[in-house]
Amino acid sequence: MDADFNDTGKPELLAHERTYHGFSILLRWCMLGLATTISTLTLWFASPAGFWGGLIIGIVVFAIGYAILVRREEQQPLNLWVEGR
Repeated sequence: MDADFNDTGKPELLAHERTYHGFSILLRWCMLGLATTISTLTLWFASPAGFWGGLIIGIVVFAIGYAILVRREEQQPLNLWVEGR
């Protein structure tokens, strides 16, 4: 490793970090959408819960998934060396 590695003045690294951050958020939204859709449709068509049971569970899955997956990641700073990352 380079002994004096310093990434503070390199805009291409910051652009890469921003792109990765955006892609990570996109993947989290896709995972949340798939989890909500699969659980809602499974309960609607493959169980006696019916439409309303599937809809209620879908809303619950979306709310919990948003709180855990998406909201936490959107609030992360882009700089890796910031306290609390």
